[in-house]
Amino acid sequence: MDAYRIIKRPVITEKVTRLTELFNTYGFEVDRRANKIQIRQAIKDLWPDVTVTKITTRTRKGKPRRVRTGWDHSASIKLALVTLAEGQTIEG
Repeated sequence: MDAYRIIKRPVITEKVTRLTELFNTYGFEVDRRANKIQIRQAIKDLWPDVTVTKITTRTRKGKPRRVRTGWDHSASIKLALVTLAEGQTIEG
């Protein structure tokens, strides 16, 4: 898979911002079929000068939503928390 298909967008929440400040950990929404090896390679392709030390993933289940004719579910997404080596950052 292409790196841009694996990593969809950065996750910017209060929790991830705090993790970035304290532990140099960045959050990304990734393709649900991607595994940790593919995520690590995609990070390396997009930012060649960074070293990934740890990746944790979790799947956030879709929530029930009210629609015009009844109930539906929002899509489930996979989140990846990527920890970089000390002193390294991801810019842009």
